[in-house]
Amino acid sequence: MQDRVQVKSIVDRYGKLHLDDLTICVLGSHSALEIMDGAKDEGFRTVVVCQKGRELPYKRFRRLADEVIVLDNFKDMLSKDVQSRLLEMNAIVVPHRALTAYLGYDAVEHELMLPIFGNRSMLRIEDRQYERNQYYLLARAGIRYPRIMKDARSIDRPVIVKVQEAKRKLERAFFIASSYEDYVRKAEARIEKGMISREDLADATIEEFIIGTYFNFNYFYSPISDEVEFLGIERRLQTNLHDFISIPARQQLEMMDELDITVQNIEIGHMPASIRESMLEKVFELGDRFASAAKQEYPPGIIGVFSLQSVVTSDLDVVVYDVSPRVPGNPILATTSPYTKYMHGEVFGVGRRIAMEIRRAIEMGMLHTILT
Repeated sequence: MQDRVQVKSIVDRYGKLHLDDLTICVLGSHSALEIMDGAKDEGFRTVVVCQKGRELPYKRFRRLADEVIVLDNFKDMLSKDVQSRLLEMNAIVVPHRALTAYLGYDAVEHELMLPIFGNRSMLRIEDRQYERNQYYLLARAGIRYPRIMKDARSIDRPVIVKVQEAKRKLERAFFIASSYEDYVRKAEARIEKGMISREDLADATIEEFIIGTYFNFNYFYSPISDEVEFLGIERRLQTNLHDFISIPARQQLEMMDELDITVQNIEIGHMPASIRESMLEKVFELGDRFASAAKQEYPPGIIGVFSLQSVVTSDLDVVVYDVSPRVPGNPILATTSPYTKYMHGEVFGVGRRIAMEIRRAIEMGMLHTILT
């Protein structure tokens, strides 16, 4: 396709440049601070593209951004003027969830004419309505994931319903149901409150609710060394679930009835975690299997960071319920992961690991293997 040929020519041009000539570019949301921090640690220039009214963190943490571009809307990043400006900086875009959420999958694949770190064709697997989505890849990898129910009437066990919020399109208004009647009651309550729409509910994913301990396993696949690294684990703080569940159950029920509280699962922060050493073999195997399946189904496969959000059951089985084929939101790893210390001799996060790979590719003349 013409757009891919154009980007390839830019990548070829970048391959003749030095580190000082290149700029790491990120959209000002989600994991931008983490990405720029890692880039600065490895000596790169940085630029952040912000939406007006959301630029303050990037100006306050002034060490991180060499340049802050403020636009009326995130989508203006796709304009010819902005892309030309970024091309003059020899920008490499590092994608995170907000990039696809605000620009859209089609735009990132075909309108963003800037080299992306990673495989831009794989970003779409997060769309659960896409035929070759994350479930397809997990099945191809032989990795267990929750049973998906196509019809709410078939609910015969606890399920988690993943539906997009009506107002905040980046968030999903999860709720748990134990039967079809329970599903209808909770869904209608959320529609009445304006939390979700009936149209979005029709596109919701209904997954078997797996009981266990939640771990987000973060990995890095290097095309240069052809190796999957395990970077570390984090867990999510969610509102208004945390710390509502710390209140005694009787009071929870009283408050929910009296104050009409609806529990939500909106990710608001992160906390570190580790896993018992005897489980690491399973953790390594999960990452290897996923990277191998991605290489077969989406050549050249996963490039760089990916996350397998998982539940470990009481039988010590691992069930993957969500996949992030790009930078996940986990800045806590930068200071808490023992696993990067075991591998590299120092603790760092995904932002720096990305910058290390780009730097290495520049030095070895292999930028074309990590940019698409």
